[in-house]
Formats: sequence, C-alpha cells, structure tokens
Amino acid sequence: MAKRARTRTVMALALGAAAVWAVRDLPAQLGARARGSRRARIEASPQFSEGKFRNTVPASQVTVASVPRLAAAAATGRDARRPHQPVPVVSPAAGADPQGLHVTWYGHSSALVEIEGRRILLDPVWSDRCSPSRLTGPRRLHEPPIPLRELPSLDAVVISHDHYDHLDMVTIQNLVDLQAAPFLVPLGVGAHLERWGVPATRIIELDWHEKAKVAGVEFVATPARHFSGRGFSRDETLWASWVINGPTRKAFYSGDTGYFPGFAEIGAEYGPFDVTLVQVGAYGDQWPDIHMFPEDGVAVHVDVHGGLMIPVHWATFNLALHDWAEPADRTWREAKARDVRLAIPRPGERVDVDNPPAVDGWWQQIA
Repeated sequence: MAKRARTRTVMALALGAAAVWAVRDLPAQLGARARGSRRARIEASPQFSEGKFRNTVPASQVTVASVPRLAAAAATGRDARRPHQPVPVVSPAAGADPQGLHVTWYGHSSALVEIEGRRILLDPVWSDRCSPSRLTGPRRLHEPPIPLRELPSLDAVVISHDHYDHLDMVTIQNLVDLQAAPFLVPLGVGAHLERWGVPATRIIELDWHEKAKVAGVEFVATPARHFSGRGFSRDETLWASWVINGPTRKAFYSGDTGYFPGFAEIGAEYGPFDVTLVQVGAYGDQWPDIHMFPEDGVAVHVDVHGGLMIPVHWATFNLALHDWAEPADRTWREAKARDVRLAIPRPGERVDVDNPPAVDGWWQQIA
C-alpha cells in the first residue's frame, strides 16, 4: 500500500510540474495593453470608437449559438483536414538580386519578400503550435523550411495583427536576438512586443494609411476586414493589410480579412502591384466576413491590380473545417477562370516573380 501511495504521489507531483510548465508562459503570451503615448495614438485613431477598433464594413463573427453545430462538424471529416503524406518542404535557395523581386513562402502566412535587394519577413511563426499553450492548440503539419538562425539578414519584420497564427511570442523573442531589423505593426501591437523584450526603438506602429520608410522601402498599413485579440477581450489592437513599395517594384499582403470594397480603393490608391500574397484558407460559412473564401482572394488580387498571386494562410495549421487541399484547388480553379497569374509554391520554395514556376498541383498528390 505504501508503495502505491508513493507512486501516486510521484505521479501527482509530475502532473503538477507538467501543468506549471505548460502555463508558465501564459501571462506573457497574452501580451500587454497599450499605455501612455501608445494608448493616446489608439484613442486618436479614426478606426477606434467606444473602446474598440472597428471595421469600415461591419463584420459578423462566430456566435455562441453556432458553437454546438461547429463542434459537431469538427468531429467528422477529420481525415480530410490533414494531408495523407508529408508536406514537401523545400530548403530555401540563397539569393541576392538588387533588381529583382522574389517571394519565399515558409508556410501559413510566413513569407520572405526580397524586393530590390531588401528583405522583409511577413508574420513569422516558427513555433510548433499557434497557441498560448505548449500542449494544446493547432499544431504544425510540416516543419519550418529553415531554422530562424539561418534566415538571411532582414531589413524589416511586418506583422498584420496579433492572433497567435500571425504573431508568435517565441519567434519574436528569437528574432530580437538574431536580427537587427525593426518591426512594423498596426496600432496597439507594439505593447505586446515591448512586453516580450523588443526595444521601443525597433517598433514602428502605424494606423491605416500611415507610412514608414525603412532601408529605402516604403511600408503602408492599409485596411483589412478582421478582428484582433490574444485573450478574452477583442479589438483593442488594430489589424491591417500591407503595401510594400520598393524603388520600382511593389508587393501587397492582405493579412487576414474578409472581402470588402476597400481593396478596390487600395488598388486605386497604391496599385498596381507586381505580386500579391493573399489569404485563401481557414474559411467557413459561419465567419465569411473575417476570412475570405478562395474565390474572394482571387477577387482581391484583381481589385488591387496584382500581377502574380501567391496564396497564403493555408497548408500549415488546421484552423477550419474545410479539406486540407481545398484552398489551393479552389484558388487554382478561380485563377484560371479569371486569367490570373498564379504561383502555388511548396513551403520553402523561392519564387521569382518575373519567372514563376508553373502550377503543378503538388498538394493534390499528398491530400
């Protein structure tokens, strides 16, 4: 009996230690609320009213009443929401082209834009889970194509909003040590970064249509139709799409968004673009206003007057109820119907925007 009691005690202590380890980073993961001058800028924003940031076109979100139906749907069709074979990850090719424009997609929305000799990293997430917990939450379906320490020297890191699949605390903390680049973020997100150890001198916060120039590249935070939040409160930080203007080349990143007329306005004011990186995955009938369907993603590319379209926000994390391969299939079909130039690279594949690889349906072979 004594031996059993000792065994139970040891197990209880082990479980307790595991629980403490699992939640030890939770307070920091939630980030911080903006104060002082950061808060003053938020309150002065035209997008901020009654204590929250607002979309220009209101967006409906998942309701409490729909949760049981979504939970039931999540329990079925699980097999189709994952690839049946390993995702083919490509070791990124090194390159430096002072006149060129290249995009390396690392998976989900993480990507490297090389524009006329400058390197910009978008929404870097290198952790195993996009979650505040090390033990639960969506887990990667493929490894990062390159270790963070092997990334080339960066000129800027751009964040679209503060959701866990776009703003990863551990990745940010590592980048602070490994790189010297500044972080460009929407209003309010700077408070998260400061809590995680990013020096204030390396944080550039922008409201919609505000601009900043870094290493000869102009960045413009432009509207998107989404929401924000890392805890129980929502919309205390802003979300954005981004315009990236080199000396002669241009790129557009949609961030997470529902479709809305603002993209045509972005195209009219800032386009045309040589390349677009557009969200096409993690959609659902219950949240059409905050994540686009693939056909909407192609429409955004057309609205902003894009040249080559590269779909993002798919393949790496299972965040919705659709089949794993469906975003790429639907995007490819719609792009052909609308005569849109398209590249669907494997994670890690470096795309020359002026000479992109033909779409070969690689994902269909493993779905």
